[in-house]
Amino acid sequence: MSPLQAPSPLRRARPIPSDAPVWLFDLDNTLHDASRAIFRTIDQRMGAAVAQALNLPPEEADVVRRRYWKRYGATAIGLVKHHQVNLQQFLRTCHDFDVRPLVHADRGLKARLRALPGRRIVLTNAPAHYARRVLQALNILQEFDGLWAIDHMMPMGLPRPKPSLALMRQVLARLDVPAQRVILVEDTLRNLKSARQVGMRTAYLYHPGTPFSHQQHGRDLYVDVRVNRLSDLLMQAHAGHIPGIRGHA
Repeated sequence: MSPLQAPSPLRRARPIPSDAPVWLFDLDNTLHDASRAIFRTIDQRMGAAVAQALNLPPEEADVVRRRYWKRYGATAIGLVKHHQVNLQQFLRTCHDFDVRPLVHADRGLKARLRALPGRRIVLTNAPAHYARRVLQALNILQEFDGLWAIDHMMPMGLPRPKPSLALMRQVLARLDVPAQRVILVEDTLRNLKSARQVGMRTAYLYHPGTPFSHQQHGRDLYVDVRVNRLSDLLMQAHAGHIPGIRGHA
């Protein structure tokens, strides 16, 4: 497996204490409420793209799309692996639209992120160009030190995004910090499970619009913190109320 690329920088390097935590944030349904509007647009575009690529009626294409998402963590992986679909072209087709009128997030998100101790990186299975546009629309792009998107998760030309254990191990190798200082913030439980398997800490942001979230009750052993709103997690972290996470200015 070829090395994971370094996270794409989003702002100038800033001084961070050597023992500060590293926060890995998912994008959709974590940093913003994608289920409110954006997912519907992506869903429609992806359904049409799968139907066209595989020459299937919409109903059959939808079955294939969901099966690949459940099996691989991203529909695109199944299309590349089993149908030799061009990944970049497929991602552009599904994600090239104006996100600005569709983004919704907690009020005060920018200030709370800025106050969060440690290094902040976005880790998403979405394409980089889409992630950047969403972060810009939310006015929080400059609050992150880097971005890992599906474009960067291409060992030997095949995408290997979350929940891949190999990806999680390479993220840790790239960060070059002890696993217990890295916190993955996610709305998808299987991604958190992979993070815990490599030693990361985990914060589960419950979102009812995330697939299979309705099946979850209580808190699994691989979840350190469970919240219903990102702002709650950020306030707890800033106040030093998350076990094992030390605050830094």
